[in-house]
Amino acid sequence: MPQIEGILNLTPDSFRESSRYDMDIFRNPKVDIVDIGAVSSRPGAAPVSEEQEWARLEPVLSHLPRGKRISLDTTRSSIVRRAFGLIGDFIVNDISAGEDDPQMLRTAAELGLEYVAMHKRGTPATMDSLCRYENGIMNELLAYFADFAHRAREAGLERWILDPGLGFAKTPEQNMEILYNLKALRVFGRPILTGPSNKRFTKGREEEVLRLCLQSDIVRLHSDRIDFFTKANNRPTSYE
Repeated sequence: MPQIEGILNLTPDSFRESSRYDMDIFRNPKVDIVDIGAVSSRPGAAPVSEEQEWARLEPVLSHLPRGKRISLDTTRSSIVRRAFGLIGDFIVNDISAGEDDPQMLRTAAELGLEYVAMHKRGTPATMDSLCRYENGIMNELLAYFADFAHRAREAGLERWILDPGLGFAKTPEQNMEILYNLKALRVFGRPILTGPSNKRFTKGREEEVLRLCLQSDIVRLHSDRIDFFTKANNRPTSYE
């Protein structure tokens, strides 16, 4: 069974309303990690300043319930440093894989933090128009994470997790191709995180998607999908 990462959105405009300011996620016994984000990455989301991001994060980080590992969903190394000064160790969940902030990888390495590198293209405003991959989506991912592995080594970052970025600059067909070929990404020897929860491409086939995500090491879920996922885990799988 993969670890379950519950989602806590500190945003007024995140894709899933049920995850906004959902502090009950800390009391869910099925949740291993709580991923906290203060900037929405939904398609079309507006940018947020660093100070606005920190103003949303700081009150929650200052009064974290105990018992769960924390992941912080941010693309800014300055936010990582501020959070580390407040709460110490956590996982950095960077949807830009260090591309948005050239100091991010070295910052995570310097602080000894585990790091999630996600594949995407463009920004929330443009990613839906950037789904064409000349060599196919799996070859794109293999090349992308080979390059990231090199960048991580150069930065001294030893502990990182691979996230193929379901729903980010990918068509429904490409998302499903990734899930049916997830094992190909094991070549990097890294834990794999998938984020299938309430994505548009899962409509009408959510159980299939969640069962395929059992191949990953961490599954990122909104609170209203956690029970659905654990039930899917108890049924025979069809991807082997």
